[in-house]
Amino acid sequence: MFGTLGLLSVLIYGIARSMDEPMRRYLERQVNHRLTGYTVQIRALRVHPWIGSFELYDASIVQDANPDPPVTHVARLVTSIDWRALLDRRLVADIIFDRPTVYLDLKNVRAEAAGDVALKDRGWQQALEALAFDLKINRLRVLGGDVTYVDQGPFKPLRLSRLNLSADNIRNVQSQERVYPSNIHLEGVVFDTGSVWLDGRADFLAEPHLGVEAALRLDQVALDYFKPVTGRYNLSVDQGTLSLAGAVEYAPKLTRLVLDRVLVQGVALEYRHLPHTAQVEQARAQQTAQAAKQVAGKSDTQLRIDRLDVIKSTFVFANQAATPAYRLVLTDTNLTLQHLSNQQRDGQASVRLHGELMGSGNTNVTATLQPQTGSADMDLTAQIEGADLVRLRDLVRAYGGFDIAAGEFSVYSELQVKNGAIAGYVKPLFRGIEVGNDGPGAAEKGLRRRLYEGMVGVSAKILRNRPRGEVATVVPISGRVDRPLISRWEVVGGLLQNAFFKAIHPGFEPQRSPTDESAPIKELIGRDQATPRADSTPTIEAP
Repeated sequence: MFGTLGLLSVLIYGIARSMDEPMRRYLERQVNHRLTGYTVQIRALRVHPWIGSFELYDASIVQDANPDPPVTHVARLVTSIDWRALLDRRLVADIIFDRPTVYLDLKNVRAEAAGDVALKDRGWQQALEALAFDLKINRLRVLGGDVTYVDQGPFKPLRLSRLNLSADNIRNVQSQERVYPSNIHLEGVVFDTGSVWLDGRADFLAEPHLGVEAALRLDQVALDYFKPVTGRYNLSVDQGTLSLAGAVEYAPKLTRLVLDRVLVQGVALEYRHLPHTAQVEQARAQQTAQAAKQVAGKSDTQLRIDRLDVIKSTFVFANQAATPAYRLVLTDTNLTLQHLSNQQRDGQASVRLHGELMGSGNTNVTATLQPQTGSADMDLTAQIEGADLVRLRDLVRAYGGFDIAAGEFSVYSELQVKNGAIAGYVKPLFRGIEVGNDGPGAAEKGLRRRLYEGMVGVSAKILRNRPRGEVATVVPISGRVDRPLISRWEVVGGLLQNAFFKAIHPGFEPQRSPTDESAPIKELIGRDQATPRADSTPTIEAP
C-alpha cells in the first residue's frame, strides 16, 4: 500500500513538473494578449496540484516604449484557490505578490502621457485575472513591496519601501451586501524616514471605479523629496517634515478628505517668479482659482482640515522678473489654520501667522474665511513692525527707483472681502529714511538718477512729521477683488496730513476697540458682521 502511495506521489509530481513549462508559456501569452503597451516575462512557474496553487518566479513587466529597466519585478507570485470561500460555494482565487518592486522614471511617465490609451484602459485588471486563470480574485496580499520614482536632475528618488497590503473578501462572498464589504490595510516606509498607515474597508466591485473608506496617517515624511514635482510649479522645497492623521473616502459618488491634524515642521518654501514663466504662472493661478470655485460647496466633494500647523519654517518670495531682482524672506514662521472646509455649513476658518520679515520686521497676520459658492468671504488683519529698509533695498530700487541707506518700515492693514468686493485700508509708516548709497556702485550712477534720489530725499524730509519723525499715510482700498481701487489723492492727502496737521500714529486705525477686532472694518464699510471666532491656540503636537 505504501509503495502504491509512493508511486502515485511520484507520478503526480512528475505530471506537475511536466506541466510547469507549458503553463508558463500559456500564462505569459495570455497576460501579454490582454495588456497594451507593456510586456510580461516570466522566468519560471511551479505547479502544486495537491494544494490547488502555482507559483511564478522572477516575473517582470517592461514598458514597450522604454524596455530598460523593467517597470515592475516580482520575485515570487503565488496564486491559489481560496479554500475558505469554497465553504460559501464560491470558487475564487487568492493572490500573493512577494517582494514586488516598481521602478518609474520621467521617461516612463512621459511615454504614458503621450500614449493614446489611458493607463486604466491598458488591461491591468484583465491581466491580473489571467494570472488566476480567470478565477475571480477574492484575497490580495502584497509583502515587502518597493516603489521608486526617479526624476530628471540631481534629485533624491521618491521611494516607498517595506510596503505590506492586504485586502480580503474582495468578491464579497463572506458577508451581506453593503457599501464597503472588504477589509483593507496598508503600511510602509516613505522616503526612508517617514511612514504611511491606512486601515479601512473597500468595495472593489463598485462602478465605474472602486470605493475606499479608511483612516489615514503619515508620520515624519521628508518634504524635500518632492523637489522634482514642486520645481515644475516654480516652488522650491527644502528640508521639513509632514505628519497628518485623518480619514479618506473615495467612491463613485463621493470624495471626502477630512484631516484632523496636519503638522509641517522646519520647511523652507521658496516661490520664484521668473520672466519666462510669467504667462504660465498667471494661467496656473487662474486654473487653481477655477478649480477652487468648482469644489466650493459641492456636496459630492467634501474637503476639511480641522487643524494645520506650520512651525519653525521659512517662506520666501523671489521675484526674478523685477529689476533688480529681490527676495522677501519670512523667517521663524509659525502658521496655524483651523476649520478650513469647502462646505459653508462647516462655518468660518481661522488663520494665524507670525514671523520675522527679513529677520527684523515683526509680522503678525490673522484672518477668518467663510466659504461661499464659487468664492470665499474674508476678514484680514496684518501688521509688520520695525522692518529694516536696508534689507529691503532691492525691493525699493525695483519699485521706487532709488537706493536706501537707512530707515525703518512698518505697515498696518485691515481688509474685508465679501461677495467679491473688497474694502479696507493699508497704513504704511517710514522712520529715519536716508536716501542714496555711497557704497560700491554709487560712482556709476548717472546725473538723472542722482537728481531723482535727491528729490526723494527732500520729499521725505518735507513730509516727515516733526514730533514723531515719521512719514506716514492711510491708503483706503475698495472695489472688486480682481480690480481694487486706490485713490492717489487720498494717499497724498494722508502724507500732507501727517506732515503738517495731525500725526498718523503706528497701529491700526483709531476706530479699533480693545474688545472688538472687527470695529475698523465696520467703520470703513458701514456694515455689521460677527466678531471673528477667538479660538485659543493649544500646544502644537505632532499627529
